[in-house]
Amino acid sequence: MKQKAERLLVLGFVGTLFLNALFFFILPHQRFSDLENRYLQGAPHLAWDNLLSKKYAEEAESFVTDHFPFRDKWVWIKSAAEQYRLQQENNGIYKGKDGYLFETFLEPDYTKIQQYTESVNQFASNHPEVNMTFMLAPTSIGLYPERLPWLAPSYSQKKVNRFIEDHMRNELTFIDGFDFLDSHASDPIYYRTDHHWTTYGAYLAYVAYAEQKGWHSLSQKDFLIQTVSHSFLGSYHTRSQFNGLLPDTIQVYSPRDPIPTEMYIVDTNQTMTSMYDPSFLAKKDQYSYFLGGVHALMKLTTELGSQQIEQDKLLVIKDSYAHSVIPFLTRHVPEIHVIDIRYYNGSIAEYLSKNEIKDVLFLFNTSTLVGDASLLKLND
Repeated sequence: MKQKAERLLVLGFVGTLFLNALFFFILPHQRFSDLENRYLQGAPHLAWDNLLSKKYAEEAESFVTDHFPFRDKWVWIKSAAEQYRLQQENNGIYKGKDGYLFETFLEPDYTKIQQYTESVNQFASNHPEVNMTFMLAPTSIGLYPERLPWLAPSYSQKKVNRFIEDHMRNELTFIDGFDFLDSHASDPIYYRTDHHWTTYGAYLAYVAYAEQKGWHSLSQKDFLIQTVSHSFLGSYHTRSQFNGLLPDTIQVYSPRDPIPTEMYIVDTNQTMTSMYDPSFLAKKDQYSYFLGGVHALMKLTTELGSQQIEQDKLLVIKDSYAHSVIPFLTRHVPEIHVIDIRYYNGSIAEYLSKNEIKDVLFLFNTSTLVGDASLLKLND
């Protein structure tokens, strides 16, 4: 009887492995994960250089992990089990006070941060004729560490931002998000269930940048503020699968004197007549309502009158925090180029020269910056 049970156990284990392998090969592989709001690892490229450098093994491991069969369902099962145990963390997301979810932020590798900062410094030194600004925004855990569960680990994003500011050279201007967000901490400047700031938080960033540039920023009274969604459960909710949460709302600031903006998405060779894509409001990733989501390269053209133009062109090098900020900038700059350096593989120096751009805005959140090496591509 014991031997029979052992055989069944072995057969069940082997059968499970076989079925998982079968599903891995027959199920379609997604390119983008709504769960983590990122592109998933593509199939590894087999080449001698990749084999010798171990890059192939690393990419293969990431590929299998990213495309594990029914991965989202396993995350949900794990979350349900953790909640039954009254655990306040799942998949790197903490359930905090006032309905906020927070992504774990631990002490980063300062050696790597210094490399990223030096890459930006070198890029600025290589282009002394270009005015550059670097805006670094904290995520919600950086501004609200007191809302974390008791004993939940958290490292100071303010300390990280200060380190980066201290290592930035005079060739560019640094804007610390804490400086313009701290005084509004009691306002809804972050989504509770998502890693982005709200449209109001983006508006505050726009005002801070406009002040640094000497522009006359628009007041909130100059916009018609509309709620376009009452059902937004963002990336933190999707990763953690915590239940019983109140959905976020998404607002859009529409100028009371609208001016047409044309948005050309180079990735897909599409031209859009709006900076907002309402189709995403019916999907999980509702934040992609702004600019239609993540794209490597875009160009926005606005028909501004001569008295409204503050500068002719602007290049925004960014992560997705910029998506809800850029619509505000179109009220001052008729031609805005947008590069997501995580996915753009061309030469940014050549792009600057070809398009005769003399102003650059870097806009990142602290969590993305310390965890992604894409800034090292600046001087390729």
